[in-house]
Amino acid sequence: MKYGFYADRELPEGHYRCPSWDPMPQGKKNVVVLGCSHTYGEGLEDNEHWVYHLAQHNTERLRYWNLGQPGASGDKVVRILYGCEKLIDPRVIIVCWPFWSRRERLGEVPKDIISTDTALKNEDEHTDKNTFLKNVFLVQKYADKNDCQVFHCFAQENYSEHIKELNVLPQHTIKNCYPPYDKHHLADARRTLISKPSLAKDGIHYGVEHHREFAKLFVNYFGKKLK
Repeated sequence: MKYGFYADRELPEGHYRCPSWDPMPQGKKNVVVLGCSHTYGEGLEDNEHWVYHLAQHNTERLRYWNLGQPGASGDKVVRILYGCEKLIDPRVIIVCWPFWSRRERLGEVPKDIISTDTALKNEDEHTDKNTFLKNVFLVQKYADKNDCQVFHCFAQENYSEHIKELNVLPQHTIKNCYPPYDKHHLADARRTLISKPSLAKDGIHYGVEHHREFAKLFVNYFGKKLK
């Protein structure tokens, strides 16, 4: 099925950081991981981004597909998810939501729009929030229809308070998970002062320490459900 830029057997154009799904390997549940450049791993090697580290979890049962796209909005995340339905048939969906101020404009060609674009001058915190909730609904509805597990997390800003009834990683984001700092007072609390930022090779995106720590936090929180 295809209408306009939406399809159920065709992903939006772009490079995806995962193996080919044609032919699709057999014998494991497919996990799709959706998000923006921080999930794609912009400026990082193939074995450095958080999805790579996540993909070492429960490999006997699970096969991971990194469908993150640089510049992606929540709108595009949803379009990618629906496009992979009959290509990958995910049984587990992980969304690392980008800034909710982003949009995808479907004109003559699709265009990723960030909050500084003049096309978004009439958007505000209410339309941002409700666009985010619309996209969460569409992801959850897809999962309900296809009997999938869904897990939510965040790249930079954390919006978990709006969907706390779902499987959502609270507090931690790729941005804030490094340097690590534990508020508890047990002997294993991490208190080391780290003043040098961890950046990817492009000098803009978060570096390997952020990604390694975020994957560890995600697995620690959801590992027992991610099977």
